[in-house]
Amino acid sequence: MEILIFIPILFFSIVLHEFAHGWVAYRLGDDTAYYSGRLTLNPISHVDVMGTLVIPALCAFLGWPMFGWAKPVPVDPMRFASPRKDMGKVALAGPVVNFLLAIFCVCLLKITLIFGEKLPVEVVKNLFVFLRYGILVNVMLAVFNLIPIPPLDGGRIATALLPVKAAVAYNRLFARFGMWIVIVFILTGAVKYIILPPAYFVLNLFSKFLM
Repeated sequence: MEILIFIPILFFSIVLHEFAHGWVAYRLGDDTAYYSGRLTLNPISHVDVMGTLVIPALCAFLGWPMFGWAKPVPVDPMRFASPRKDMGKVALAGPVVNFLLAIFCVCLLKITLIFGEKLPVEVVKNLFVFLRYGILVNVMLAVFNLIPIPPLDGGRIATALLPVKAAVAYNRLFARFGMWIVIVFILTGAVKYIILPPAYFVLNLFSKFLM
């Protein structure tokens, strides 16, 4: 039964993540996502077979931390006033939205804890499951996408922050094998050693707020 709650949360979180990329790009002067039909909340437009379906299913089957990705929103850096820096802002938008969604769920959970006695038991139980998944999924998505390996968001953020020569060398290093490195991390389970420490740190902060 919980999987029926989990799947919509994962899809909604990934869709908002990609929508945030497109919206920030649009605000910075690039309308590529808009004219490609990707500046939308329609999940079908953002589904990536591997990242949205296969990887989450594999994680659920193996009991790994849940994460994934959607089909990248098309962005043309040359339409930005400052291509490298603005690409960093576009990349950061996705994880920021996931963190904001997690914080929103934490706040709703806090309200539920305070006023839960006034609600039916079944309603409170379902709210707890829904909000718990909302927190976990969005924290994991944010932390996973912040891994500083292109083409993940963290790689683009690192490129924006590095000096120009270092950024060029960094991109050249990961241009051909970055995604394969990420896939190896996932298939070997090594990714959990990368994302769990920072994810637990964030979740512990949320737990202190809820106490």
